[in-house]
Amino acid sequence: MNIKYLVLGLTTILAGTSLLHAADPLVIPLWANGAPGFESRRAEPEQAQSYWVRNIHNPSITVFLPPKDKANGAAVLICPGGGHRELVYKAEGVEPAEYFTNLGVAAFVLKYRLAREEGSPYSLQNHPLQDSQRAMRLIRSKATEWNLDPKRIGAVGFSAGGEVVSELVYHPAAGDPNAADPIDRMDCATSFQIVIYPGPLGIPEKIGPDAPPAFFLVSDDDTGHLGPVLSLAEKYRDAGRPMEVHIFAKGGHGFNMGTRSKLVSIKGWPQRMTDWMTDNGILVSAQTR
Repeated sequence: MNIKYLVLGLTTILAGTSLLHAADPLVIPLWANGAPGFESRRAEPEQAQSYWVRNIHNPSITVFLPPKDKANGAAVLICPGGGHRELVYKAEGVEPAEYFTNLGVAAFVLKYRLAREEGSPYSLQNHPLQDSQRAMRLIRSKATEWNLDPKRIGAVGFSAGGEVVSELVYHPAAGDPNAADPIDRMDCATSFQIVIYPGPLGIPEKIGPDAPPAFFLVSDDDTGHLGPVLSLAEKYRDAGRPMEVHIFAKGGHGFNMGTRSKLVSIKGWPQRMTDWMTDNGILVSAQTR
């Protein structure tokens, strides 16, 4: 083979590889030195297959920003499900993020620590909440850099990720103005929540008067997760807080973004969410209202 063309071919391959890596989403650890109290474990590699991720000891957010010509300033923190044993990272993390960025919404997929994974040192009551609060503070700390509207930063959760969102939403914590870490000076309030077939953990006895607007969705035949949605809907109604609830007749559990379902209603559920976001001004920037 002619050396000139061999070199040219290798250069093309390397250039393509560089472009591929350049397009990879940005991953930001929640803490530069590792999670507090577990710094020594931050270098342990994650375990991943096509649809799940495990062994998360260095919690992080993966950044998906919309094209500048589509961006409207809204943002979501996405918490995938997986029973706190794994994260359904692609179907309930990456795929929702791609959907939101197509709407002009910045998306940040959270890899939180897994309290029910075999051998896990983490507490179900403490560490997912710690991770979600830190993630929201991190996003808010970069709102100017990422052109985000601080009044339109919400949280999205699927299944166990819905439990993480409940913990985050119903345990708002103001930032510490005296914190050495500037991220910890930010609050971790959510402007809205979108919860898909959640589990029961994190749901309080009573919803406060400042609970953010909510979108809840589940199927009637998802017997283990219908109850939490009905409970949340009743509590929101009692508190007089705005919500929208969708209960589909069929669908089971874990239908993700609906693309793999044979049911027309389930395939179309993301449009119901989009309609709700539109009607509530989440997809419209303040400058165009």
